[in-house]
Amino acid sequence: MISSLTSLLGISAQDPSFWMPLALAGLLFAIIVAGTVLDGFDIGVGCLAIFAPPELRGRMLSLLSPWRDANEFWLFLGMGLFATAFPGAWGEIMGKLYLPLCLLALGVLLRSVSFELRLRSPLAMQPMWIKGFALGSLMTACAHGVLLGQVVVNYQTDPAYLWFSVFIGVCALAAYCLLGACWLVMREPGELRVRAVVWGRRAIRWTAAGTVGVSVVLVFANAGVFLKWTGANMWPAMAGLWGAMLAAFVAVDMCLQRMINRSYRTTALPFVLVLLIFLAILAGLGYSFFPFLVLDDMTIWDAAASVSSLRLILSGGVIALPVAVIFNVWVYWRMFGVSRPPLPPPFRR
Repeated sequence: MISSLTSLLGISAQDPSFWMPLALAGLLFAIIVAGTVLDGFDIGVGCLAIFAPPELRGRMLSLLSPWRDANEFWLFLGMGLFATAFPGAWGEIMGKLYLPLCLLALGVLLRSVSFELRLRSPLAMQPMWIKGFALGSLMTACAHGVLLGQVVVNYQTDPAYLWFSVFIGVCALAAYCLLGACWLVMREPGELRVRAVVWGRRAIRWTAAGTVGVSVVLVFANAGVFLKWTGANMWPAMAGLWGAMLAAFVAVDMCLQRMINRSYRTTALPFVLVLLIFLAILAGLGYSFFPFLVLDDMTIWDAAASVSSLRLILSGGVIALPVAVIFNVWVYWRMFGVSRPPLPPPFRR
């Protein structure tokens, strides 16, 4: 594929004007994956808080406290990298997505403000801020789905495409709820785990429907994507990807069903399988869009900044990326396993 791209662009693979945009596009995709996966359970738990009894909502938000600061990192990093590395696509894409982006910004702002004010407000006002956090999470999840739907249909605004984007928004909400529910199954015993199992069972079918909807519309609404996935050499890969995703959906459903009927033992299997489903979906989207930022219209090289600007951005990324990786590994390695309350310190008389 690299040789085909270099021949079409008429430049060498060693030319900085070729590999720098490619490297930064890979970094941007990695940030999108990290933000979706690592921030996903946070958004999902926030969405589920609106459906939980009032006495369990405080515990759900307390479970998220160690990761809140890290989760806010990905959105700002991705937006900053996209704006500076690919300014040619910034105006065109952002202009077509301003409504869902405004919804996303409001949701993120409401989540952050509500979470912090809940920690600092009197006990009587905390339920109000918990509801604000849940509402912000719902807005954020739906905005992600609407953004994805609009990107898949190449920003078309016919009523049918708009309704498809709304449908994907609902399915994205279900997907985040599924991820959050499976995380709660792994982290928390007792009544909250029981409710999380039920929430996960209700969300998994909407998640599967959204996955099929995005795949079918993306392939049949874009001729280039259709040709890419239906080539003679791609049938085994496509069959393997769909077979693995179907097996993962069935395994999650069976695991949650067994927990309803037989036991409520702690298990990380549903959470890991849902993470793999998210990664498979994002990998399929990345392959479908590459090398375009706007399908069949603008490649990453068309939208890239000058080589001197890309060199500066890449230099900053080389310095900042190891720090970010170390910080996030240190923060996120504790997201697995049952949550245990801290032991009180000994007091001397």
